[in-house]
Amino acid sequence: MNTITASPTLSPAAPSHGLTRFTLVRILLALLAVCVPVALVLVLSSQIPDKSMRAYWPPLLAGLVAYGGYTLYVRRIERRVLSELRGPAGMRELGAGLAVGAATFLAVVGVLAASGSYGFTGLGDWTILAKSFTEMVFVALVEEILFRGVLFRLPERSLGSWWALSLSAVIFALAHLPNAGITLLAVLNTALAGLMFAAAYLATRRLWLPVGAHFAWNFISDGVFSLPTSGSPARGMLQGQLTGPEWLTGGAYGLEGSAITFIVMGLATAVLLRRALRAGHILPRP
Repeated sequence: MNTITASPTLSPAAPSHGLTRFTLVRILLALLAVCVPVALVLVLSSQIPDKSMRAYWPPLLAGLVAYGGYTLYVRRIERRVLSELRGPAGMRELGAGLAVGAATFLAVVGVLAASGSYGFTGLGDWTILAKSFTEMVFVALVEEILFRGVLFRLPERSLGSWWALSLSAVIFALAHLPNAGITLLAVLNTALAGLMFAAAYLATRRLWLPVGAHFAWNFISDGVFSLPTSGSPARGMLQGQLTGPEWLTGGAYGLEGSAITFIVMGLATAVLLRRALRAGHILPRP
């Protein structure tokens, strides 16, 4: 197994003085820097009485302030350049992430369609794509900043990559427990999704690859195929129907509750972790 103690792609070591030398303190500060401005934007925008005036922009603005809050935290507390969300390779990595997320989702749908468990029934309103797009941009960007940029990256310095991977996957699954239609298999798949997105981060040591993969899966599921996404109701352009046992289709939770997803995401995670190992991006436990 290839491990490293330093690399030009890794952020500098944590602050060694004051309260910020403690990992939990840095995690708390980072979460506050991201979550507080996001909550303010969403709460204030919800007070606008005319729904047409708040149809699309609040999620995009909330995503922008999340980016700004994380940038402020990194500069003020960690005192470094925001390397994980900057640089000329960002758009290329985002495109690669979109391809990973799309290929993973379409592979699951393809297997279900081939087995007769998914059937196309008609077309919905294409305008729903815009609303789904803005919401899934928000979800992908904010969740990747929080779960990979904060709750994986910061503990990794103290625990090493493998322990941090396990911890972040568990936290990601726990965060989805209140969602509708949750099952044991859905919990396992959600944890596996957390592993896959963290592996995508490790592959490049940047957030654009997991952001792209996360967005593509959610947007294609919700906005294109009208399938439930992590328990949220379907509302997309293509209308279809899933038939069969819950362990196969995912039921009300969506394809994240399917056994096919477990296999496909497991393969994608293995490929991404292999790339991270070859790149020397795995930190040993101190």
